[in-house]
Amino acid sequence: MKVFLAAPRGFCAGVVRAVDIVEIALQRYGKPVYVKHEIVHNPHVVADLEAQGAITVETVEQIPEGSIVVFSAHGSPPSDFEAAEKRSLRVIDATCPLVTRVHNEAKKYLANGKKIILVGHRGHQEVKGTTGHGEMALMDDQEDPQPPDWDNDTDVAVLTQTTLSVDDTAAMVNRISSKFSNVTIRNDICYATTNRQSAVKELATMVEVVLVVGSQTSSNCRRLREVAERVGVPAYLINGPDELDMAWFEGVSKVGVSSGASTPEPLVQAVCDTLDPDEVNHLGLASEDIEFTLPAEMRDAAPPRQSSSWATSSADDK
Repeated sequence: MKVFLAAPRGFCAGVVRAVDIVEIALQRYGKPVYVKHEIVHNPHVVADLEAQGAITVETVEQIPEGSIVVFSAHGSPPSDFEAAEKRSLRVIDATCPLVTRVHNEAKKYLANGKKIILVGHRGHQEVKGTTGHGEMALMDDQEDPQPPDWDNDTDVAVLTQTTLSVDDTAAMVNRISSKFSNVTIRNDICYATTNRQSAVKELATMVEVVLVVGSQTSSNCRRLREVAERVGVPAYLINGPDELDMAWFEGVSKVGVSSGASTPEPLVQAVCDTLDPDEVNHLGLASEDIEFTLPAEMRDAAPPRQSSSWATSSADDK
């Protein structure tokens, strides 16, 4: 068996930043540090931080008054910040800067009187954060929705969740554009989502089975599996080597492996070790050298960078 490893894969800059923020907070303030919602959608990352003293909660009301809390990378609605202030919490915001950009766009367009359509998945934490800024219509491609019943000349702005399928989102945008004559379209799908989908789309043309390593709760991981399936190969989303089914590889000589933007690289390596291939090929389809700065109150700290050790090195895949 030959294994083909896609690049880029694994941690994006927003995940590295979020994990670093929690670790620095633990070092600086001691434990416990509360994290509102999973810091990123990967149980291995969450469990590791909890072993260091982080406590993950789903609502601000679960956090004792006066505590330190990190808001997750997915973004939080203004109501969470208001609730935190009432409880005298010290909030450290780990929202990915690319998600913050979507929030800022929402605030701007609402202030300018535009109607907003958000293309995203109902119930996802990122969607909750964005829609918390004001009234907007949600179009979820998983529900085959139609555009809102507004006048055709309505001034419309279209925003998107950052972790969507590029192809599905394009279809939603075309549906909206065909209904309204005055549409402002923002391409909010992040670089990491786009790059990983492109890499998996290419990978799937070269192999007989694709494995995406990551959590079922991760939107970008699920999209990677769907991208591979649409190319026409079997694709499986697994959290680690313990979820492998060797029956998938009967008669298979070429297996492709990738991972989502919140997946630690050691999990990918563990999957490869379990497959025990005769040959491993690294596909350097794209490189990423993006870094995001820490919040102002943490920029004097030396980042622990455990998250960097969890991430794939682009140099290894060239």
